[in-house]
Amino acid sequence: MTSEFSEWFETPITAEIVRGAIELETTPYGVLPHRLPGWARAQNTDGQMAMAEARPAGVRLAFRTAATVIELDVLRTKMAAVGAPPVPDGVFDLLVDGVLAEQASLSTGNVLTQDWSTGTTELTRGPAGTLRFEGLPAEVKDIEIWLPHNETGELVALRTDVPVEPAPARGRRVWLHHGSSISHGSNAANPTATWPVVAAGLGEVELINLGFGGSALLDPFVARTMRDIPAELISVKLGINIVNADLMRLRAFGPAVHGFLDTIREGHPTTPLLLISSVYCRIHEDTPGPGAPDLSSGTLKFKATGDPAEVAAGKLTLTVIRRELARITAERSSTDPNLHYLDGLDLYGEADYAELPLPDELHPDTATHRLIAEKFAGYAFAPDGPFTGKHA
Repeated sequence: MTSEFSEWFETPITAEIVRGAIELETTPYGVLPHRLPGWARAQNTDGQMAMAEARPAGVRLAFRTAATVIELDVLRTKMAAVGAPPVPDGVFDLLVDGVLAEQASLSTGNVLTQDWSTGTTELTRGPAGTLRFEGLPAEVKDIEIWLPHNETGELVALRTDVPVEPAPARGRRVWLHHGSSISHGSNAANPTATWPVVAAGLGEVELINLGFGGSALLDPFVARTMRDIPAELISVKLGINIVNADLMRLRAFGPAVHGFLDTIREGHPTTPLLLISSVYCRIHEDTPGPGAPDLSSGTLKFKATGDPAEVAAGKLTLTVIRRELARITAERSSTDPNLHYLDGLDLYGEADYAELPLPDELHPDTATHRLIAEKFAGYAFAPDGPFTGKHA
């Protein structure tokens, strides 16, 4: 590119300036942040999980600089679906000293088109694009560039008009969270508006977000990943994906939850661990999965296709799962006083749905993400809450 500066300073994109990622993969184009390590990705055979873990929810570049101009080259991969309305471009959030200062998007890059009727995908390749943030204050400041939570991006190059250095550690406790697409950030407008990011800010903690759209399915490799990540606070949000994937029956669910928690406890025997059930979802409260996309109205919505009569035979609904998670927590807490349970209806219940309905019957909008975050922080970080400092 042609620059007005006599010299650009290009900074290697390494783990020193990337936060929230578990691993960085070197690709032919740049660096791809991952939220699962390579050994875990090798054990996964599901395309949805592979796509979700590579979407960098909670991942951000963090550095200190006096630069007034920052450029970031990114090769993004955007999703599309046959017959569905176009998906908005992902948003990059630029924070200066912790305050949102600018937002930008790219229109270039790859497009991965999915055909839900056949289960096939087609990749249309495109070029990398350049994000440019300019007119920044000339004094030394802490910069964060939060990557879009809803599309994959290979980080190609970082350029500034003066050098940068890694942002200093803030001494905050690390909160490790695992959940479904809502934890991933689905339907939030931008990456710092997802409920885990908002809640982390309210609680003044450092977030590692292992929310995987469509893929909070009690995979053992996720539990082992969580076991091995240093963290002072841990939460696991379960329910909706197990129901809408129609993945298992009640007989398998309870032991699988126990095994997932047992594995986490191998690496974090006394860390505050919060087990959270699903927020209100009208279509799956009492109707089992599988869930399915519904385009009959001309917009994307979701519906439940299971038969409520099959609950008696062990099919799972959100009501059943909430009851089971509460039972498991009560059973284990006699020997694990640092294990806690939060009913997802306390974060977003039927009354909240009446006021702030889920636009597609499954995912909250930006305002509802904030509501969930504020309720979560009000509980978890309260003086007597599970994440208060006295437990750490």
